[in-house]
Amino acid sequence: MKAWEEQLDLLIRARTPLLWVRSSEEERVAALLKQAATRLKPRRLACWDFIAGLQGVLNAEGLGAKQPMAVLQWLQKLDASSPTLLLLKDFHRFCEDPGIARMLRNLSGELRHQPHTVVLCSGPWTPPSDLDDALTILDLPLPQEPELRNLLNNIAQTSGTALEADVLEELTHACSGLSEVRVRQVAARALAQRGQLGREDLHEVLEEKRQSVARSEVLEYCVTEATPADIGGLDSLKAWLDQRHQAFSDEARHFGLPLPRGVLLVGPQGTGKSLTAKAIAHSWSMPLLRLDVGRLFAGLVGASEARTRETIQRAEAMAPCVLWIDEIDKGFGGDARSDGGTSQRVLANVLTWMAEKTSAVFVVATANGVERLPGELLRKGRFDEIFLLALPLIEERRSILELHVHRRRADLNLPLNAVVDRTEGFSGAELEQTVIEGMHLAFTERRELSESDLILAASQLVPLSRTAREQLNSLKEWAASGRARPASLATTQISA
Repeated sequence: MKAWEEQLDLLIRARTPLLWVRSSEEERVAALLKQAATRLKPRRLACWDFIAGLQGVLNAEGLGAKQPMAVLQWLQKLDASSPTLLLLKDFHRFCEDPGIARMLRNLSGELRHQPHTVVLCSGPWTPPSDLDDALTILDLPLPQEPELRNLLNNIAQTSGTALEADVLEELTHACSGLSEVRVRQVAARALAQRGQLGREDLHEVLEEKRQSVARSEVLEYCVTEATPADIGGLDSLKAWLDQRHQAFSDEARHFGLPLPRGVLLVGPQGTGKSLTAKAIAHSWSMPLLRLDVGRLFAGLVGASEARTRETIQRAEAMAPCVLWIDEIDKGFGGDARSDGGTSQRVLANVLTWMAEKTSAVFVVATANGVERLPGELLRKGRFDEIFLLALPLIEERRSILELHVHRRRADLNLPLNAVVDRTEGFSGAELEQTVIEGMHLAFTERRELSESDLILAASQLVPLSRTAREQLNSLKEWAASGRARPASLATTQISA
């Protein structure tokens, strides 16, 4: 936060007339502005909201209540001998009014010669176009670990029970990604239940994070129990992921390794791409955030870019975490001319963040096809690696069939040679469906599952390798050119 405070002080000293602090944490913004006023004496802080009016100025308490224009006129007439930071809460709601917008533009010129600064505090907002040049934007990041540590320590001491150092560190790491208000709510519940903070509150913190993500329109907090053991084959990918997991450690930082960026998983439907994303998060003990690319594209001009920024901010605040972008080819593979270039601007923001990010957000993107993926997404520097998840070969098919049979009939040992031979060209999802269909056949006759049931089920299923042969052959040719790494140790096979 020190860098943010220095930037704030610089903007105020440079007489920046209109500041937009992008944050919904009004109390925190007010506290930071009060500290800035103390550092930059003799400036003072005044706050205004629609109900209470002006607060913090003697002889003017309540001025401008339900009159947004009045508080701007008050500041316009204010003498330079009383330099003031004026915090306007919810004021963005009035900026569509032509008179308010005109007054703000007038102030943006007049205040360059006065020691006053107008600060608008709000969350996501698309300002009127005529205010674009007048507003200076300053994004307030969520509380960093030093702030969270001090906040938790102060709450614990106020309650009369200090936190042990290791417990304080655990809670600090767990609260990463929560606003100050949310942290105080977790602490208040803990104090109401037990009278003190402790390790027991880690579950409450996790639940608060789920609630925080649930408020997002484009991110979904996914709870998963999947593990790499639930995935048949893909040995090369599993070994690579194990290496990247180790690269998140402090030891790797001291060794000089950068934080892993992410991986792009390409392959036909049903080859385990989504399951792999879930297994990564669970086995690495990280939250899994699923990004719905379609919801990024809102109707209003500029709203999509604002949602993208908010999504990136939320993901970074949850770090370390896994950000799963499912079917990225459908979100960014369209014709930019059909949406006025919105998809290209959103993609540019995402790509820039992926290339420059320093946070522990591991991006897992999945795609069924590559013909629609833009070239800039595939170049090195966006992802650490691109893996091709092909249709399983003979030993992988055996492994997948055994996995699904044992998961449902743990004590049953079936000969699977004939089934393996007859399921060439089947995806992992199709092999699972073969087992389920075979169980239906056996259960209808109230007997145990047999190999003949699986053979019959396989004969009735038409695999994707036959219905989409051209698409799979195209993917095979693309992978053969060296653009992707095979996820299996065996030679990659695409078509049956």
